[in-house]
Amino acid sequence: MIVGLTGGIGSGKSCAGKFFQEVGIDVIDADNVAKNIINTNVEAKQVFIEKFGQKYIDSNQQIERNLLRDEIFKDINKKNILESIVHPFVRKEIQIFIENSESIYKVIMVPLIYETNSMKFYEKIIVVDCDEEKQISRASIRDNQTKSNIKNIIKNQASRQERLSIADEIIHNNSSIENLKNQVLKIHQKFLGINIDE
Repeated sequence: MIVGLTGGIGSGKSCAGKFFQEVGIDVIDADNVAKNIINTNVEAKQVFIEKFGQKYIDSNQQIERNLLRDEIFKDINKKNILESIVHPFVRKEIQIFIENSESIYKVIMVPLIYETNSMKFYEKIIVVDCDEEKQISRASIRDNQTKSNIKNIIKNQASRQERLSIADEIIHNNSSIENLKNQVLKIHQKFLGINIDE
């Protein structure tokens, strides 16, 4: 079974993903793959340089991520070109992950299921949800970003209601890490077909 794990920025999906790994489930972070694909995949880097030039490659032959991020925030066309390069390689990596995974179900951690209309790819979708204030606070501390930057990112993502509309399971992450872990364990048991008393 292929499970999509999604949630807005700062919702806690990475934490939830770690708890699934702790119980022996294979998890891939699509966002992480996307961030690193140009540095780790020779073919992807080649295509990137053809489209963008050497300007964004540093002396260690790595992507100047901050420079690129600033540019694509300002230019939607560059953002679309970058996505058209990255997404096919990410899909390929995910396919390899699915084929090689031996866990009873596989979790694909991905921020944009609703936005990309890719619901059909998953047999189950888990949404990690929390109050917007918590998202802003967590993400600004974690990413060392201003709260207004985080608010802009949230504006460009699906709304909470839109995300919740595609959920088979919802993890409410407004309280403690322990509470988050317990909810992951309940969903894990449910997926294994173990009946639990509420």
